[in-house]
Amino acid sequence: MKKLLIKEFRLAASPLSFVFIAAALMTMLPGYPILMSAFFICLGLFYSFLNAREMNDVLYTVMLPVGKHDFVRAKYMFAVLIQTAGFLICAALTAIRMTILAGSSPYVNNSLMNATPVYLAFVLLVFASFNVIFIGGFFRTAYKIGMPFILFGIVSLILISVAESLPHFPGLEFLKNPAGERPEIQFAILACSVAAYCAATAMSLKKSEERFEKIDL
Repeated sequence: MKKLLIKEFRLAASPLSFVFIAAALMTMLPGYPILMSAFFICLGLFYSFLNAREMNDVLYTVMLPVGKHDFVRAKYMFAVLIQTAGFLICAALTAIRMTILAGSSPYVNNSLMNATPVYLAFVLLVFASFNVIFIGGFFRTAYKIGMPFILFGIVSLILISVAESLPHFPGLEFLKNPAGERPEIQFAILACSVAAYCAATAMSLKKSEERFEKIDL
């Protein structure tokens, strides 16, 4: 498993997967839908799956003395590690925005979503949708990636739209506070999203293992 993960990073991965981690820096942008950072991080992962497909990585790997389930787990682990790196950067920048820069005019007057625990919660939901829809969809055939990514794109844009709309509903205006008003509610939402991300990714992994075992390569 460890060697397969090393192979993912050294051979199958596209450099864009690592470059697009920098999209997490969009967390600092005022007047911009910062949740797009999560989408771009997933876009970087998409290029790794595309790169691996063009190199016949699936066929090459299954010819090695490894189990099919190990190949699936390595793909998921690679995605989770990239997502974790992006999330940690988003979390660090969110902490800066909520403390040192909370009173800055660009953030106080920001008409779009501010960086708060709820923002981080939606980052994880976008990541979870990628793992379920795109990676899970990829392992239906272990080849087709176009339609799974289109479906992920649609779902992620819906999630982003919902997140941007929430602060405009009566009673939810506190979500726009750059200092993170009512933190007990916001951190509870974040905790629920962490659990949802872990559960969704684990279930998608299990389903993908079952699907991949049935594919005749």
